[in-house]
Amino acid sequence: MGYEVIRWCSKYIVQPDGDRAGESWKFTKEQLRFVLWFYAIKPDGTWRYSAGTLRRAKGWGKTPLLATLAIVEFIGPCRFSHFNAYGLPVAKAVALPTVQVGATAYEQTEQTMEFIRGCLSESPAEKEFNLDIGKAVIQFKTGKPGSIKPKATAGRTNEGNRPTFVLMDEVHHWVGSNGGPEFFQTLKRNVEKLRKAGSRWVTTTNAYNPNEDSVAQQIHESDMVRMGLWLYDCLEGIIEPDEMRDEEKVRQSLTEAYGDASWADIDGLTLTILYDRTTPDSTYLRFFCNRIAESSDGWMSKTEWDACVDDADPILPGDQIALGFDGSIRGDATGLAGVRLRDAKVFVIGLWERPENAPDEWEVDVLAVEAAVHKAFATYRVAWMYADPPYWQEAIGRWSIEHGDDTVFEYWTNKPTRMVQAVERFRTAVMVGDLKHPGDIRLTRHVLNAVTREVPQGLLITKDSPRSKRKIDLAVCAVLAMEARADAIADGRMKLRRSRVVGF
Repeated sequence: MGYEVIRWCSKYIVQPDGDRAGESWKFTKEQLRFVLWFYAIKPDGTWRYSAGTLRRAKGWGKTPLLATLAIVEFIGPCRFSHFNAYGLPVAKAVALPTVQVGATAYEQTEQTMEFIRGCLSESPAEKEFNLDIGKAVIQFKTGKPGSIKPKATAGRTNEGNRPTFVLMDEVHHWVGSNGGPEFFQTLKRNVEKLRKAGSRWVTTTNAYNPNEDSVAQQIHESDMVRMGLWLYDCLEGIIEPDEMRDEEKVRQSLTEAYGDASWADIDGLTLTILYDRTTPDSTYLRFFCNRIAESSDGWMSKTEWDACVDDADPILPGDQIALGFDGSIRGDATGLAGVRLRDAKVFVIGLWERPENAPDEWEVDVLAVEAAVHKAFATYRVAWMYADPPYWQEAIGRWSIEHGDDTVFEYWTNKPTRMVQAVERFRTAVMVGDLKHPGDIRLTRHVLNAVTREVPQGLLITKDSPRSKRKIDLAVCAVLAMEARADAIADGRMKLRRSRVVGF
């Protein structure tokens, strides 16, 4: 039935941007192939594939393709009706269409929803079907049942929905830490209830990191794909990790991975991979060559970190500093780091780690942590403090009261947009030599333990596995301290505040 879908799209949907903005929608040959396979049917009119996955390089055009399919599933011919006199399938629209765009956060659905609106704005479909596309939910102006709406992880609140089509974008980001696998199972169950009526789901993904057990990995390794019951469409660039410095092989791999995506900047990507060393090769392999690769590269190399060692000019009592705090109770370590405002010299104030042979009931010495915080305020002129709140909100509230609510602030490290920017600024400071440290082996160990994890907003730092004993908490403290320093300087606190210092 894909041919009917293709003809319908060229008639009712428009190109939302680029040189052809406003013209009739046109698929590339590779996109056409996916549509034809996805809408293939058996002789009895049932689907050849009960679900589908499109795995392509970043920027290939996965989201635009699936946005058009969401529109087709909303108002276009997408269900088998009958065979005509020539034996060709005839399609019909869904009577009560409920199309869902799923993601682990509502912000992640916005790109797809905006593209859908762009394809419909000033299109023949918007007028003929009387669509209301100006709201969060796309629906009919007449009040007729049916919609395209975003869905995000929200525990069991998604259980029991009855979608006719579910689009799940970028499922290599759907990992345990953001509830992605559980959300996928919920959406999949909801679709499976309506399988006889033709309901299906489709995902897009880049190549995944096999250490993360993402939804993308679970789908790729499933028996449903192996047995050919789920469509799996993938185009890889052939290259090995040790060939990432070979210009010819890099260019050839990118050309293979992007296929007929003529808009891809192969020359620019080639130069980026060859000469931009701020991103690990494993990330380039996954996102641009579409090859599955482990994040074997750490966040920071020992050479890069050691280059920032500065034994001279030690931190002294009375120095003006900013603080970063990351706390735990039992599992991870608890740390407190400072950074001197005048020269961005990072140092360790305290670290509380679970001993090697600690009993099961071991907990962080909360009183010792609190004493270290108070001593830091008494010893140095603290201009700003950022503290990650989980498990320590009550204590942070007291610190704010005791030391000033214009000095102590919560900083939620689980907010990816903000944390991605903080991590990037910290790494950049190391790379260009704007950061110093005295070579503390505890801080060095935590920084070098950290690995990167790609999220839609960019790169975060994390442990190499959820249960790893290789802690990174001091690295997080250092990142928060550097952010606190930047905000203190922006706030104009590079001035003497002797009234807050005992004995000065």
